[in-house]
This record gives sequence, structure tokens and C-alpha cells, in this order.
Amino acid sequence: MSTELRNFLSLSYEELEELNLKAKDQRRKRVDPGKIQEERLKYLTDQKGIKAVTVLFSDLEGRLHMLDYDKKFLIKSYDNLTFDGSSIRGFTAQRESDLRLGIDWAAFYYAPADYFGAGKVLVFGEVIDKNGAGYSADMRGVLKSYAQGQYDKHGYTLNAANEIEGFLFAGLDAERRFPDTRRFEYVNTGGYYHSLPGDPLRTFIDTAAEVQRSMGFENEKDHPEVAPSQFEINYGYGEVVAAADQIQLYKLICRQVATKMGMTASFLPKPVVGVNGSGMHTNVSVSNKEGKNAFWDPKGEEKLAAFAWEFVDRILTHGNDICLLLNPSVNAYRRLDPHFEAPNQIKASAVDRGSMVRIPIGNEKSSRVEVRSVAPDANPYLVQYSIFRSGLEGETAKIANLRQAERYLPDNIYTALDNFRNSTWITKLLGEDVKVRFADLKQASADRCPRLLGTFVKPEEVQFHHEVYNQFLWNQF
Repeated sequence: MSTELRNFLSLSYEELEELNLKAKDQRRKRVDPGKIQEERLKYLTDQKGIKAVTVLFSDLEGRLHMLDYDKKFLIKSYDNLTFDGSSIRGFTAQRESDLRLGIDWAAFYYAPADYFGAGKVLVFGEVIDKNGAGYSADMRGVLKSYAQGQYDKHGYTLNAANEIEGFLFAGLDAERRFPDTRRFEYVNTGGYYHSLPGDPLRTFIDTAAEVQRSMGFENEKDHPEVAPSQFEINYGYGEVVAAADQIQLYKLICRQVATKMGMTASFLPKPVVGVNGSGMHTNVSVSNKEGKNAFWDPKGEEKLAAFAWEFVDRILTHGNDICLLLNPSVNAYRRLDPHFEAPNQIKASAVDRGSMVRIPIGNEKSSRVEVRSVAPDANPYLVQYSIFRSGLEGETAKIANLRQAERYLPDNIYTALDNFRNSTWITKLLGEDVKVRFADLKQASADRCPRLLGTFVKPEEVQFHHEVYNQFLWNQF
């Protein structure tokens, strides 16, 4: 089809980066939401090259959903965007299906036309119940409300950054084809830090990094990881909701870039047995009302403040309670294998990478706690919410030598499910209704897979994985 008569907005990557960094700075400075909304609506109205606004939200399992609204319609109806919640796994029952999307105008992204389509911008939405309140199963809204409450009550800003590993496999839809092919095909076998310029993995990493940079990610470093065809693209620290949004965008960008190359970016925690799995190491800290890092104390143990160690102790106490939230799939428990640098010990250490919590070397600016036992397929909003609320409000167990006690995370999803269902802390964290919904979703997936993991990745643990899910695959049982 001829494009000569089309005139949709398509900005250079340099222009996009400038616009996205400006929007990010407004969000960081907590500019009045009303002012930001007015500014965004004026931009959409004045910019004739915009044709549609993509609104993003996530379901209870962390699956990203996108709805495209015609720009003119959205400008008139942004306060009444309805959708059928019963079509979203883990949301409402059919008899009470009406939900609405509110627009979080601060979470606005100018997107590169070559990967998202010309004339489109992205914005994150908030799911609103029929009574006008935030929807209890919308974990982004729950996290945002919690983070704002901590700021209002204590002056705390919750900060996070994630190191998200993934695999690049040959061919389109490699995960969906796995039940037929029974294998994933590497595109590179170079290993850690080793990928020649111009090879498929390096080209993928370079391209994804460019897209991220254009969207204001403030990249830090990128490289091939230890396992063949494995990658990691690191970017800057941010306020916790923005950090979780960036996880969703990171995975979306990687999948878009890989698809355009005729390949598949996979965030299964352990798609191939015998090599390292993929993690999503979650670095967290808290800033006080003066903007200082509350985790830093140059005279403290490992230069961490007592406040930070109390945070760590509560995470260790609730390690088994929140394990299912951090490792929500059958496949994730293959990764928690001590032979492959996996963090399966409920310990804290500055050096032992098998510990659930690591204390990285830091300074006044970078001092932080790294929770290593997080899988890349976890709902990022649930991850951040469970870590921060557990660390700030959880209990501290009366266990001798808590930080080095011989305690281990589950090696299978059934034990994690039992811990989750029996946990009073999870009930407090999520409420009984959402707790049961989440557990039932995980149970339904687990029951479609062989109970014992064994030594090979089973087709069912890929086929019924929540990130691979669609009705066609799910019904093949």
C-alpha cells in the first residue's frame, strides 16, 4: 500500500530521547498530575501527526496488555475508557465484567515509529473498579498507591533497578512452537561478554539498547551473559513504579526487536537445562525526605545502615512466603539450582551469589540491597510491592543467625504454593481474594505439567506458561 498520502509522526531517536527524558524528569520531580495531564492533552491535540494512543496495563500474572485508542476518541473520552475485565485472566468474573482504564499521564512514552508504528505514543493505564476505586487485582495501581503512601507518611521514595536476563532463540514464536520442536535453537554460543560485532546476538543487543535509549531508559551497560545466546541490557535506577513500568517496556522492546529480526526473545527462567538460567536481580533502596539514601552508613556493617539491615532481615523472614510471587512458574524452579549460581539459599551475603539477598559494593549514592531470587517472568509490580512492603512492614523471625541460617527456597512450585496459601503475611499483603486468585492461576498451570521436573524441559511447562498463554494453547489439554 502506498504511503505517499500518509503524514504520521515519526521522530528521530535523538528527538525521542529528549522528549522521554523530559517526561521522566517530570515524573521524578512529582510534578502535579493535573498539570501533566493538561500538557499531554494539549500535545495530543496540537500534534496532527498522532493517530493513536496505546494504553498499557498488566494482568495479575504480569502479562502486558495493550489497547490502541484513536487519538480524537481518547481526547474526548479518556475519563471513561471501559473494557471487559472477564477477558483478562485473574481479573473479574463474567457476571461483574465492567472495568475502566484511567490514564497515568506521567507514565507517557514517545515511541520509535520503526518498532511501534508511526503516529503512536504509549501511556500506562490504571484499572478502575465499577465503584470508581482502584481495582484490587491491578498490582500496578496497588504498588503506586503503596509508594505514594510511604512518601506521604514517611517522606520515603522507593527506588529500584532490575538486571533482566533473557535468551535470543532462532525463529519466530520459538516458545509457542516448543511443544512441537522440543528444543530451542541458539543464535550464538560465545558466552559471557563474548559476541563479535555484527553477529545476531550483538546486533540484537545493540538494536534493543538503541530503542531503550530513545525511550529514556538511561542505559548503563549491555553484554552477552554466561549461557549461550543469553543477554542482559542494564539501565538506570528509578522510582519504583517507573522502574516496574520499564521492566514491561524492556521485555516488549526485546520481543519487538527480536521479532523484526525473525527471532524470539524469551524470558523463561530456565528454557535450556545444563546452562545458566535467566534471573531478574532486583536492586532496591529507600531515599528519605531530604533525598538522601537511607540505606547508606559508611560506619555500618558492609556500609549499610541499620535501617537497611532491618529491611534485609524482614525479606529473609518472609522469603518462603513471597517465593511464589518472585518465581511464579513451573519453569522458574529449574533455575533455583545451586549448580548454576542460583540464589536458592535464604541468606544475606556480600560475596555469596547463591544467597537470596546480596549486598553489592556501594557508596552514598549507590548503596542498595539486591534480591537475587527473582525470575524474569514475574509480575514486576508484584515483585516490587512484595519486596518493599515485606522489607518495610514485615516481621523479623527469631531465628538464630538469621542472615546465615541453613534455610532454602523451594525447589518446586507445589511447595511454593503451599507456603503461599498458608501464609498469613500474604493475606495481609494481597487480601484474601487476590491471594486465592493468584494461587488458583498458578495451581491451574502446575496441574497441567508433570509433577516432577526431571532432567528435561517439558513441553507443558512452556505451553502453559503465563507469558506464552493464549486460548488456543491453553485448551490443548
